[in-house]
Amino acid sequence: MYSFFCRSCCKQNIMERGIKRSSIYHSDYNNKRLKLKPTKSVRSSLENLANETLIEVFEYLDINDVYFGFFDLNNRFSSLLIYLQIPFQIDLSKISKSEFDFYNENVLRENAHRISILRLSNPFAIDEIFSPVHLISNLVNLEELIFDQIHSKYLHQILKYLPRLRALILSPIDLISNPNILLKEIFCLKQLKSCQFTYRTKTNESILPIDFELIEPSSIESLTINGPFRYESFEILFSYLPKLRSLSIDYLLGEHHHPPMEFAPIESKDLKFLSLNLHRSIVFSQFQTLAENFFRHVEILHLSTSNDISYSRAVEWETLISCFMPNLRLFDIQNSYTITLNRFIYVCKGGDFRSKFWKGKQWFFLHQYDPIEHGNSGQFYSMNPYRRKYHTYHWQTEVDDGSTKNGDFLTVKQLNICGKKAIRSSMTYFPNVTELTIKDYGRTYLGSMLTALESILPLKQLTKIDINCNDFPVNQVLNLLSLTPNLISLKWTFQSIDCDQLKSIKQSQTYRTLSNTNQIKNLQICHCCSLEEIRFFIHLFPRIESLRTGIVRKEIIPITQCILTDIDHLFFFHITDITRTYLPKLNQFIKSEHLLENYLIKFIDQDINLWW
Repeated sequence: MYSFFCRSCCKQNIMERGIKRSSIYHSDYNNKRLKLKPTKSVRSSLENLANETLIEVFEYLDINDVYFGFFDLNNRFSSLLIYLQIPFQIDLSKISKSEFDFYNENVLRENAHRISILRLSNPFAIDEIFSPVHLISNLVNLEELIFDQIHSKYLHQILKYLPRLRALILSPIDLISNPNILLKEIFCLKQLKSCQFTYRTKTNESILPIDFELIEPSSIESLTINGPFRYESFEILFSYLPKLRSLSIDYLLGEHHHPPMEFAPIESKDLKFLSLNLHRSIVFSQFQTLAENFFRHVEILHLSTSNDISYSRAVEWETLISCFMPNLRLFDIQNSYTITLNRFIYVCKGGDFRSKFWKGKQWFFLHQYDPIEHGNSGQFYSMNPYRRKYHTYHWQTEVDDGSTKNGDFLTVKQLNICGKKAIRSSMTYFPNVTELTIKDYGRTYLGSMLTALESILPLKQLTKIDINCNDFPVNQVLNLLSLTPNLISLKWTFQSIDCDQLKSIKQSQTYRTLSNTNQIKNLQICHCCSLEEIRFFIHLFPRIESLRTGIVRKEIIPITQCILTDIDHLFFFHITDITRTYLPKLNQFIKSEHLLENYLIKFIDQDINLWW
């Protein structure tokens, strides 16, 4: 997967020229947004610089900041930006409607031929940019395209206009009935090297194997499929992708074939990296068939399974690796289970993964489970060191062979915590976690869950929290948020409480302090909120820019009025799980009350989306 191009910062050169960056912000009350404007002293300093020096400075700034900060400064800066000959890297993932209008008119349309990277995660923006659709043909130098939460109907029209595209990330907002249609169009992009395709379907098991034909093989070298993909498609997949070096499939499923399905062997000599998340329909013997026919040259293997004891047999793994994957140097397996029998088997058979074969390769494993509240769930996974960015941590019990060390979880960025009995753990620490999901409210015998959390990760560096349990007390959530000053995104599964409790919490010092200090910009409430609950949230999080929540339908009008008049920075409002009939009613209310002038409203996937 290609990421946004990064340049090393040339701070020393800039300092030698005596360039100082300083700016102030002023309010645009019509749009409730902040725009960058240089101060008078900075303006006079910049105007003394030669054009060549200014262009060099602009190369190290975000192009959004450059245009919003300097385009309207004077004629010289406007002309300089119009004829600026540097590749543009455009990220429109978080931007208001008014800012977008300016940007679309002065940057996108005028400089389409300079854009090398374009990121869109706004279901409205694509209508504005590619209307009519042939305007995308002006993106002649586009090499990387990221479409997140964009309707798939546009993709069929857009992809054919991008012959130079080298990296593609797609995540449609709608359900995909047949992903093979889009896969064919992706494979036909002649210069494409990297692709990440994320999609949802109405029924995963209804997905069909690849059934299309290609005139010539694809140029793709790295492919990530985050969605259901059929086991039966592997032979065709490898025949279409002869240059494939890296393959990741997040949901591989299939059928139990009798007799077992046979494949024509394809020697994929370039395939070195393989990551598969196996549905329980793919048993060990089926994976072995794939290894025999396609994986001989794989060097790095990440494998995830769920509730399948066929992957617990160490001796069979030794045979498979020795015979069919002789080049394997990194073996990373994670077997999760929710069945008591599976836990018993791993307790008994886990020792088989400590034989001479495994120790000789320095491959070690850890069995973790919670015997008190969730005696039937746990996981068996590779360690020393841990290789994944995501980890599920169970309070209570860790059983290993003594080979794990405190620094083994350095790669983990996203942590999922389970278990009803939180404990202070000196055995495990996650120093680099930035995203936290809490599946259970972990009660403790001594201290608090927050104390236990602080013992396993640095709360101050968290930028995203998902509270995915409805028994987490509101006051404890506020205490947690008080310990996370850098939090940007919050998803909260909220449980209703009565008005008196809400009033009491709002009067607390914790609530008032948190309201003044938190930096949360993206808020998602998994709950049908009443008007009073909405007021509770918008006063607690006054700096949010995007709000996604369910609402009490009979209160849709007063809730909308409250949101549009009481939040200064908001420009996205998503009402979840609602019928289309409310769309015209809401639109008419906004117009009649003159709540917004420049806005768009859509009904997408059972949600009403409002952007202004």
